[in-house]
Amino acid sequence: MPAQVQAALGKLTDAVKQFSLAQRTLAIIGVAVLVLGAVALTSWLSKPALSPLYTSLSASDAAAVVDELTAQGVSYELADGGSTVMVPANQIYAQRIHLAAAGIPENSDGAGYSLLDDMPMTSSEFQQEKTYQRALEGELAKTIGAMDGVESATVKLAMPEETVFTEQVAEPTASVFVRTRAGASLTTDQVQAITHLVAAGIPDMVPTDVALVDASGQVLSAVGSGTTGLAGGEASDYEERVRSSVQTLLDRVVGPGRSAVTVTATLDFDASQRTTETFGATEDVPPLASSTTSEKYTGTDSTATGVLGPDQDVVGTDGTGGGGTYTSTTEDVTNAVNKTTETVTAAPGSVDRQSVAVMIDSEAAAGLDLTALQATVAAAAGIDTERGDTLALQAAAFDTSAADEAATALAAADKAAAAQAQNDLIRQGATAGVVLLVVIVLVVVLSRRSRRARREAVDLGLLPVLGEGEGGAAAQLEGVTADDLPVLPPAPVPAGPDPLAVKRAEIGALADDQPEEVADLLRSWLATPSGRR
Repeated sequence: MPAQVQAALGKLTDAVKQFSLAQRTLAIIGVAVLVLGAVALTSWLSKPALSPLYTSLSASDAAAVVDELTAQGVSYELADGGSTVMVPANQIYAQRIHLAAAGIPENSDGAGYSLLDDMPMTSSEFQQEKTYQRALEGELAKTIGAMDGVESATVKLAMPEETVFTEQVAEPTASVFVRTRAGASLTTDQVQAITHLVAAGIPDMVPTDVALVDASGQVLSAVGSGTTGLAGGEASDYEERVRSSVQTLLDRVVGPGRSAVTVTATLDFDASQRTTETFGATEDVPPLASSTTSEKYTGTDSTATGVLGPDQDVVGTDGTGGGGTYTSTTEDVTNAVNKTTETVTAAPGSVDRQSVAVMIDSEAAAGLDLTALQATVAAAAGIDTERGDTLALQAAAFDTSAADEAATALAAADKAAAAQAQNDLIRQGATAGVVLLVVIVLVVVLSRRSRRARREAVDLGLLPVLGEGEGGAAAQLEGVTADDLPVLPPAPVPAGPDPLAVKRAEIGALADDQPEEVADLLRSWLATPSGRR
């Protein structure tokens, strides 16, 4: 080991030995904090970024993936209750290829069409039908489970048996059980999407043949009636859409918070169907068939007729009679007739009646024409007076006390948060200042102790004793050059470590490290009388 390094280690050891118990405790705590901080920082910097390898895994598939990753020594983490496996981002594609080659994951929950791969050739027709039905159920369940907010899904199909002994065959039905994620619920659009998805995947099935139930036991779609709760949802959506459009218009005119809009609508959810047949002749087209029948009748002569008079005489005739003639002609024509059949199905959800109420702050409505504004709002809301719609618009003074209190409370909260942040900053600065001051004091104390120890370690007997008085040290040193100094023979090499050489090395190292302090020390010694050293 070099002499300078050995001397530095010796100085450090001596300085540590001179520490008091409190100083040693603080030094140990500081070193421990530095070590722990360095370890934590190194661990955080060396931790790789994790990305999802697979999501929505079943318990058995997740276990198989974890076992394979453990066997390869790949670090991983589980998320979403164990259904998501996270691995380092730089190993995602390599691990997916490796796991796919190993046949992992197997999609054990609702295996889908993979069930048909293991079907033996000796399976019966019943086994084939049931396996195919299970495959359909599994594929539908996996598809529904991929929707946003759906954690898992189960599909059961009721497929009627095909037979030639019945004239009418029952329609197939399906029951779907859905478990949503925590805090999520299915919307009306998602319910309709699930029912249409299942119905489209099964022959001769319509969306009204699908029953949908969630984990809370709520029936979202019933067989025969379709989606339940559709009326309330569509009515609320329509009211919110109209209210939002009117409110946006008023905010541009009177400003935000200066108006209030309420919409109440009644929708007709009765489905109706009307079939109309129209028959009409086509112009410039000859008749398909035509037939004419004529009949002629001729009467015979008879006695004259008339009215008897008072003398029994016939009055009103000349007393003569004659025969009559009658001719009848009938024509039957079969024309070419066009037939038009029109079937109109009225979808549920039409608006029967709606009412819109609008309140405007009187201060904001001071310079407005309320009549023109009412007409504008009626056009924006789609008011139809023939349908029975009503619109009420009124100006009134708004109560802003709650808003003022909320604004005051918000300002006070912001002020308190700013003060708290400032106090935290001051507290952190003070803590950092105290710690820095303690460190500086420790450094100064340790430096002074180290200097004192180095001064006391110098052996005064090694320095030549110079004269005193006027011809003393100062006089003898003046005018002395390196050439005037005698040349000393080289010292014999000791068999072992020479203490004198060690001391000289320490003094040389001290002179190299702190030449100014050594010069001050020499000057103090030279200025001190020899009898007082």
